[in-house]
Amino acid sequence: MHAGKVRDLYEDGDTLLLVASDRVSVYDVVLPTPIPDKGALLTQLSNWWFEYFTDVPNHVVSATDVPAEFAGRGIRVKPLKMVQVECIARGYLTGSGLVEYRRTGTVSGVALPPGLREGDKLPEPIFTPTTKASEGHDESITFADVVNQEGREVAERLRELTLHIYTRGAAHAAERGVIVADTKVEFGWDGDVLTLGDEVLTSDSSRFWPAAEWEPGRAQRSFDKQFVRDWATSTGWDKEPPGPEIPADIVAATRQKYVEAYELITGRTWAGVPR
Repeated sequence: MHAGKVRDLYEDGDTLLLVASDRVSVYDVVLPTPIPDKGALLTQLSNWWFEYFTDVPNHVVSATDVPAEFAGRGIRVKPLKMVQVECIARGYLTGSGLVEYRRTGTVSGVALPPGLREGDKLPEPIFTPTTKASEGHDESITFADVVNQEGREVAERLRELTLHIYTRGAAHAAERGVIVADTKVEFGWDGDVLTLGDEVLTSDSSRFWPAAEWEPGRAQRSFDKQFVRDWATSTGWDKEPPGPEIPADIVAATRQKYVEAYELITGRTWAGVPR
């Protein structure tokens, strides 16, 4: 039905199959080199979180009832009417939020205290939505923009759910030595129920930092695809298609970061792609 930057969607009766590939996307461009096991690692981490958030409706029908070729990296899900907003929660100042803050003192219209440094923890987590572009780059929008698009009641529920997932997830990760600097979640409608879809708190949708090494005022070491972003930027690439081939050492190091994030957060040992 649809091929996304990382996930492919298949119709199967009255349900859908959501399959995570090993493709890696940075700056909304799919790079030509896959990361082995990445799709399975993202899927298995998402599945762990879907079970963790028992109080948030999600789209999962089955994590095991999938065709053999999709084992480990595919899940059977409910079809949702997706909300056209990328819902982002930030607890630390980094990435595009840092760029906007340095320019305006705000992030997505949320005013922040002066003098914050890269990597600083924010006074409280904030909701910083973006557009959901089918092509090109997502653009920062304000909560008022979400109200105008979705109505106040839905906008407030999106913000509430996003911050709830971030706050609870970040608290759990902190106990495991991982800082969740920010995360992106997506929601859709299952009838009249606002439902969590796509992925949740993975190394693709979040910034994970080792808590023991956190030091504001500089870039942080990460357990996520920021490592690939940083490498891609260092090549002088202009962030437009086509992206550069990823060298073997960067591929191996990236895979290890995904494994490390999975093992720290879940407390499980990565045993490879289920067969």
